Amino acid sequence: MVFTLPRETEITGEVVADFIKQHQLLRPLYLENKNMYEGHHAILDRQARDAYKPDNRLVVNLAKYIVDTFNGFFIGVPVKESHENEPVHEAINDFRRRSDIENTEAELAKMTSIYGHAYEYLYQDENAHTCAVYNSPLDIFVVYDDTIAQKPLFAVRYAYDADNKISGELYTESERFELTEGKQGVALVNPTPHYYGGVPIIEYIENEERQSVFENVKTLINALNNALSAKADDVEYFADAYLKIVGAELDETTMADLRANRTINLSGDGSNDVVIEFLAKPSADQTQENLIDRLLDLIYQIAMVANINDERFGNASGVALEFKLQPMRNLAIMKERKFKSSIQERYKMVFALPTNIQSVYRDEWLNIKYQFTRNIPRNIAEEAQVASQLNGLVSQSTMLSTLSIVDDVKDEIAKIDEEGISINMSDFELSNRLGSE
Repeated sequence: MVFTLPRETEITGEVVADFIKQHQLLRPLYLENKNMYEGHHAILDRQARDAYKPDNRLVVNLAKYIVDTFNGFFIGVPVKESHENEPVHEAINDFRRRSDIENTEAELAKMTSIYGHAYEYLYQDENAHTCAVYNSPLDIFVVYDDTIAQKPLFAVRYAYDADNKISGELYTESERFELTEGKQGVALVNPTPHYYGGVPIIEYIENEERQSVFENVKTLINALNNALSAKADDVEYFADAYLKIVGAELDETTMADLRANRTINLSGDGSNDVVIEFLAKPSADQTQENLIDRLLDLIYQIAMVANINDERFGNASGVALEFKLQPMRNLAIMKERKFKSSIQERYKMVFALPTNIQSVYRDEWLNIKYQFTRNIPRNIAEEAQVASQLNGLVSQSTMLSTLSIVDDVKDEIAKIDEEGISINMSDFELSNRLGSE
């Protein structure tokens, strides 16, 4: 859900209070997703059965598996942010170190997968350096204008105190306000200017619909929990099977002896008509197994996240592996575009402050290069064979780019040139082996 407001609307305490009420309506969904990720699924809250009945409540936390597997694939290798201009590049690296951006971006990616969106909060530390921290959507939201561009109007971060009164802060494009609630309602007080040139709370989204990565499989996960729990109940039913004795009457002493010695010895008239057997409960084992297999297949298929624990997955060749990862790759490409847009908004505001970078470089955020690398297993021997076959057919840089062990092609070519000088002095023809660009 996107909160919007006409740009010409005055931002008042009443307006903010109304949006807080709307945001509160979203919290049950956020908490449901949070609980699913943390392992507290719906089956744990179902009504208790009678004491004599098995009541297994098994949780297969595929929500966490889907989130962690997908984000390990998406951002397990940190995003590389660089700029050709050395002072700008150093400013970016300085900001990344101060804010531990690798961790921040990893947490933002995880939160967007759990809640559908998350927020990055920019602030100035005690040394006037801009820093960034991640925040879940549980206590924060952004309101956009109702134009087609949907530019941020203001952002609110709030909480309820011990008296159930609202407190927090509100950011517009140029000011920060404190939020307080009194007898007259919510009020905006103590305005102070900021110089980010925009609302310094940036939304990161999983997709345009702001849906969790496991949103479409929540019912399937709950059904899987129910199926496995029912199967565990059946196992207990069989373990506690009743012994049926027809044609003879056993007293308490005999029953106790039977339980202790596990032996039955009956005699007397009519003993040929005695029937001793266990009551057998009809078995639905194969039906349950088929349901469990079908649910598992559907969960991975609809979530578009690969089951990397599948034996067939581990034995796949390079090409087959690419096909198996294609749905998850498509999902990651869509998320990458949304993620990159938010990162650009971050650097636009970071570069707006002269304390972060010289004013002459204010617009250089437009020229930052972002490299997202998918974190997948690589067959180095196969890559080396491909690179070898490309030698002489393509440029040296293209050939080296096929090797996942090469992080920076330009740097690798420079190293080859350096080593080539040394080896040629020893009468080795390195250029014939590697090819020249």
